[in-house]
This record gives sequence, structure tokens and C-alpha cells, in this order.
Amino acid sequence: MPALSDADLLARLIAFDSTSHNSNLPIADFLCDYLDRPGVRIARNLSPGGDKTNVIAWAGPEPAGDRRGLVLSGHMDVVPAGEGWTSDPFQLTDRGDRYVARGASDMKGFLAIAANLFAAADSDRLRAPLALVFTYDEEVGTLGARHLLDSFPEAAALPRSVVIGEPTSLKVARAHKGHVKVRVTFHGRNAHSAYLHLGVNAIEPAGRAIAALAGLRRDLECEETPYRELFPEVPFVPLNVGTVHGGTVINVVPDRCTVELGARPLPGSTSEPLLDRIRETVRAAAAPAEPDVEVLSDSPSLLLDETSEIYRALCGLTGQSTGSSVSFATDAGWLQHLGMDCAIFGPGSIEVAHKPDEFVPKAEMETAHGLLEQLIHSFCAA
Repeated sequence: MPALSDADLLARLIAFDSTSHNSNLPIADFLCDYLDRPGVRIARNLSPGGDKTNVIAWAGPEPAGDRRGLVLSGHMDVVPAGEGWTSDPFQLTDRGDRYVARGASDMKGFLAIAANLFAAADSDRLRAPLALVFTYDEEVGTLGARHLLDSFPEAAALPRSVVIGEPTSLKVARAHKGHVKVRVTFHGRNAHSAYLHLGVNAIEPAGRAIAALAGLRRDLECEETPYRELFPEVPFVPLNVGTVHGGTVINVVPDRCTVELGARPLPGSTSEPLLDRIRETVRAAAAPAEPDVEVLSDSPSLLLDETSEIYRALCGLTGQSTGSSVSFATDAGWLQHLGMDCAIFGPGSIEVAHKPDEFVPKAEMETAHGLLEQLIHSFCAA
């Protein structure tokens, strides 16, 4: 496939509706075709259902025990477009100083840069491997990265140094919170609302549990936690009740109610103690009802050591004296369990991601391309 400019490749990637509820095989196949050339090894890591895949590509020498080289990593899925767009969300729109589309910032802009830099690298001149790790279903709980960890043992031999290209406005981040998502299901018994004594209302214990979770949220906001100084805007574990679904019509006693919530633990702690508190809070408030508590996804937090080679290199290139943090979870939470040192760095802003008219500044795309090109030379060619 002939080489494309970053903008043209971005336009091709945007045109794939890779919203997480769709299969990502079309965009993955396109990227594999685009990257395929002599000296490149490409692997697909299929999801359990076979309708999604991670894409792993590497060029240069075979991965070695010293794990030298560089990995550029990003996710292929996007969130739903939603309403409020002033242009087609799945057609790249040039607005002068920016490119507008769903995924332009989060994070197909980085994918286009990474794919082009990989395609332009001369495999014969690389002294250490250059690899790409493109994942599926990051947006719904870093599911692709977790699957890679569990099912692709070759990933443990990939280079140690990783750039996760989430939108950071070209600032280097070395820490992020985790994100655990929970569904609580309350069970009752249907009846005509004129005969309440024949039914059991599932919404009432759900209401008590929601009120108790609000109390837990307030407690978490007041607690002193390690590494809170890395997150000055939100220096605590946030807990959010995101959805409530129950009942069918007003004159029927509801036999089911589901409540979904998310909480974001800080680095230095796992999700299990937090999950225990959520379970205890819900069950105590709902008694005598016995709700089911299901963990939907669990994305670990990240804390990269300031002495790591990738962190120091990126800070040197950007002129940044200290690393920042981000409050959203990324694939880095799982990739670090493969012995990878993951720094978060990419064009675009998280503040416009997931919104109508999402955009990535052209200047940031150009700057990111140049900086990552220097990073590849330093880690893989020098």
C-alpha cells in the first residue's frame, strides 16, 4: 500500500466506525495491510469472541533479553459519536488549525503518526526493535490490553520502553488512576401496583444503596491517600454512580433494578479493598435484599519511576522538568505487568475527547511526529 501523509492516514482511520460496540476487524485489517512490508512481523491477537483483535507489529532485530528498543501503543476503538456535531463525526474535517472527527484526539491522531513512523523505518538499519501495539476496547475497560497480557506470551519479550499515545497536549505523564466498573443488580417480584403486597419492589433497596454510595463517595473524598499530590485537581478516589435502570411502567411493581458505578483508585493501591467497601456498603444498605455485585472491568493504575529511560528521554525532548499525571485510565495499567515502562504522551487534549466536534490541533500532530521520530532514532537506531 502506498505511503500516506499523517493527515491522509488519519482520514482513512477516522472513516472506520470503530466504536467499541462494533467489530474492529476492518480497521485492524487496514492497518495490517498498511504496515506490511519485507522485514516486518505482524501478529493479530484475536479476542475470545473473534470479532475484535489487537495488532502487534515489530521491525528490526528480534526482541532480545535486554528488551532494548521502543513500543508505540494506542487503541483503535472510539466512544460513540452522540449528538451535537457540526460535521460528520466519521469524516475528517479540516478547520484550519485543527482536524475534527470522532477519535481525532482520542486517539487516531497518534495512531496515524505511529503507523507512519513505523512504516518509514528502515528495518535493516534498526539496532533495536521498533514495535507497535494497537489494542481493542480500551474505551470500555482496557479489555484488549488485559487480553494481550493473558493470551499473547510473546508480548513479554517486546521492548521495555513504551509510549502510550493518549491525548496529553504533548505533556509527559508518568501516573494515572485506575478505573473499576461495577454493576449491582437488585431483584424483586412483579405485581400489579394496586396489590403491592403481592410483589417485591426492586427499586427501593436500590435507592437505599445509592444513598449509601453517596456517603461512601464523601468518605473517600476526605481520606488521605498515597500519591494524592500527583493529582492536585482531584486528590482522592472519585466514585460515580453512572446509570440506574429499573421498572417498566408505573402500575407494575418492578422486579429488577440495576445500578452501575465506577471508582478510580490512585497509584499504590489495588482495586480489591475498594471493591470490598463498595460491596459492604451496598449490601448493608439494601438488606434484607441480597443484590448481585458484578465487576464489569478493572483497569489498574500506573506509576512510572522518574528514573526510567523512557520518562527521562521524553522529558528531555519536550523540555519538561517534571512529569505530570492524568486522571483517566489507560492500557499502560495492564502493559506495566509485562515489565514495560509506560509513559503517556500524545497530541490532542482529553478535554475535547468524548465530546461533539472532538479535534486534534495540526501543530500538535506535526510536533508529535518530530519528537517521536527523534525518540525512535535514540531508542532503535542510535
